[in-house]
Amino acid sequence: MSMLLRYSVVLLFVLAFTSCKEKPNAPNAQEIVDKAIKACGGDGYTSNRFDFEFRDRQYGLSRDTHGRKIMTRSWKENDSTLVLDSLYRSKMNRHINGKPEVLADSMAFKYANSINSVHYFAYLPYGLNDAAVHKSYLGSSQIKGKEYHKIKITFSPENGGKDFEDTFVYWINQESYYVDYLAYDYITDGGGVRFRVAYNERMVNGVRFVDYENYKPKDKATAKVATMDSLYLNQGLELLSKIALEKVTVSPLP
Repeated sequence: MSMLLRYSVVLLFVLAFTSCKEKPNAPNAQEIVDKAIKACGGDGYTSNRFDFEFRDRQYGLSRDTHGRKIMTRSWKENDSTLVLDSLYRSKMNRHINGKPEVLADSMAFKYANSINSVHYFAYLPYGLNDAAVHKSYLGSSQIKGKEYHKIKITFSPENGGKDFEDTFVYWINQESYYVDYLAYDYITDGGGVRFRVAYNERMVNGVRFVDYENYKPKDKATAKVATMDSLYLNQGLELLSKIALEKVTVSPLP
């Protein structure tokens, strides 16, 4: 056997062995999120107005002619006082009985984040394609007999909001592409980790809405956001609260 032929045989053997050892590419996190958004509402997120009640306050989301979001929150403090908050193009405004209220920057920042947070969770998974979001695939997980994609979400400081350092993990059903579970960590108010379980699933004019059971770990010191599903399955969590949206309406934008 010539030297050239012997080299070729060895090379083919090495290539064949290497190809057998290669692992398949991990699923694409962006593609999974895109499928989840399509399954849960798709274009309905941008072509409709949304209204709902959360903890005795009214919330609304509409859009201007350029598609930019207009988020509102309103409630009555008593029989004669109506408070209306609005967040539009990052500007926070408050009106009391129709008259503008002057807000300190710190309070405007606080109110804006509160409004944005409620709206963000209400329309998940739509917000997972915001410009500041970074996605990565953590693997698969089985919860109560169903297979899930685990998607990690982090945020850029620019346009990532006050809590851009928080980390989220979403469990997306591999068949329906619905978000059935999510977890997140946070550093404000001493920090912590939360795990949410979707319930009361309903489709309202083609858009999926859910309520959540909100859990916290029994042992805060050892809890990690990426393994909260394991704690959930092994009774390592305790129910903290329920997050329920009421009187949800979805209507076409004019």
